[in-house]
Amino acid sequence: MATLTIRGLDDATHARLRVQAARHGRSMEAEVRAILGEQLASDNSSRPLGSRIRERFSGLGGAELEPPARQDAPRSAVFE
Repeated sequence: MATLTIRGLDDATHARLRVQAARHGRSMEAEVRAILGEQLASDNSSRPLGSRIRERFSGLGGAELEPPARQDAPRSAVFE
C-alpha cells in the first residue's frame, strides 16, 4: 500500500472533509480514499460533457424551467 501526504490543505477544506466523513460514518482517511476511488474509477472522459453536467446538477431540480423568450429578433454580426 502506498502512502500519500497532503500538505497545505486549507482549514475550510479540512473542516468540510471532516464533516463529510462523519456524515458517511468514516474516518477522514477513509473518506479521502473513497473520494479518490470514485473519481478515478469512473471514466468521465468517454461520456459527453453535456451528459456529465446534467448528471452532476440533476439533483438540484430545474428540469421544468423553460428558456426565456427572445427579446429581439436575431441579427447578423457586423464586421468593420
